[in-house]
Amino acid sequence: MDPLTLLDTACRSDRRPAVVCGPTRLDYRELRELAERIGRALEEQGVRPGDRVAALFPNCHLYLACYFAALLRRFVLVPLNHRLSRREMLAILDHSGARVLIGEPALAAPLCPDAARNGGGWVAGSTGVGGAGTEAAAPPDAAHLYYTSGTTGRPKGVILTTGNLQAHVDLTLRELELRATDVWLHAAPMFHLADAWAVWTVTAAGGTHVLLPRFEPGAALDLIDGAGVTLTNLVPTMLMALLEEASRRGRAPRSLRLLLSGGAPIAPDVVARVGERLGCAYAQTYGLTETSPFLTFSLPDATHRLLPPEDRVRRLARAGRPAHGVEVRVVRPPGAPSFEDVPADDRTVGEVVARGPTVTPGYWRDEEATRAAFLGGWFHTGDLGTIDGHGSLNLVDRLKDVILTGGETVYSTEVENALYEHPDVREAAVFAVPDDAWGESVRAAVVARAGSGVSAADLIAFCRERLARYKCPRVVDLLQALPRTGSGKLDKKTLREPHWRGRIRQIN
Repeated sequence: MDPLTLLDTACRSDRRPAVVCGPTRLDYRELRELAERIGRALEEQGVRPGDRVAALFPNCHLYLACYFAALLRRFVLVPLNHRLSRREMLAILDHSGARVLIGEPALAAPLCPDAARNGGGWVAGSTGVGGAGTEAAAPPDAAHLYYTSGTTGRPKGVILTTGNLQAHVDLTLRELELRATDVWLHAAPMFHLADAWAVWTVTAAGGTHVLLPRFEPGAALDLIDGAGVTLTNLVPTMLMALLEEASRRGRAPRSLRLLLSGGAPIAPDVVARVGERLGCAYAQTYGLTETSPFLTFSLPDATHRLLPPEDRVRRLARAGRPAHGVEVRVVRPPGAPSFEDVPADDRTVGEVVARGPTVTPGYWRDEEATRAAFLGGWFHTGDLGTIDGHGSLNLVDRLKDVILTGGETVYSTEVENALYEHPDVREAAVFAVPDDAWGESVRAAVVARAGSGVSAADLIAFCRERLARYKCPRVVDLLQALPRTGSGKLDKKTLREPHWRGRIRQIN
């Protein structure tokens, strides 16, 4: 992907703001000039093509410019999750071999005390790391190195190439029909592909980037109305908070045309609330960091409007059909080098595998993980799903989240969907805990709506009216908030760990 062509194509003669970040307004020419300035500052730090550069910012115009600066100079950008501890960040810097860190002064300075202030709102300095990571050579077309959130163990560095980025731009322009009049809200964190993919696609369309440094539902709704935002992508916890805020205000945003969400399966009841409270279309997305990220969309097709309302909502809550140019299969057995497709009956569960030009070439300095992920020549996602006769994917669980109780298989998503039908449930997470009689049993953590008087017993009884008894939670923990990874995904590992600590046999 040629960043110069991308920026030049996006430059518009009327000089309307292409970037809105607090009081800062930039057109695309000014964004390019800022990116060039940052690129020169990094070169003065000794950075050369192929070197890794770590970036540590909240969502802001400087972060946006850093993405372009790295691509312009052929640096490999390593976006850092600013919610990580200092120790976790240092481990990523060491593993990636990032010689230089650029970021907001308050965030970056503690990691590189010699950082030089540039008077432009950022600092850049040596990380002081060395060793094998520093000496490792990046693939010639490497553009980004994203570290996974680490809910399943040590974070892995996902390599994305310029070819991956270009293929994903082509895919999303076609699927989402973005245009120059679109205004994108960067609300999800830009250090994660829940949002970072839009840096390229919105620019390719010549649209406007609106930056929200820190998500807060009231501020997000104000910005949507004030800046005329037409579309955005939210992780589930943000979506639920935005729905509550819109309900409290009693009015929907005026400009929003499409809301995307992914990172976890969604309950049909939540999809229905998006239309009612936000007044816009909704599409569920599915993908991973390793796939740039999107593999599927639940965007309506020609048959959608012919369905009854409840069936439309259920269709939108699915992961949906494969995006253009991407191959997606559901196969069995999971995690095997040789496999076969499951029947397209929407009942038989298998592992989702994928291949195509948006899929990573592998993990940074981890040949073993790369081999394991690409058994049989397809990328193994670790997600379980079914597929119907129309090629529409429905996710049922993560391999690691399946609950095996008394010889029966319980998919946590099915139980979570039942809980979401209760009007007092804001968020729910279902997971396995050890059970001496049944092997594992079902437990749930629930965040109730503000002012709700719902009890754990109420929710267990509610589930028993809708599900087989073995699928229902035996215990429901009412919490103030659910644990999340830095990208906003639900962290079930944190919920499970206290119950399995000290046991020889771990879950599944």
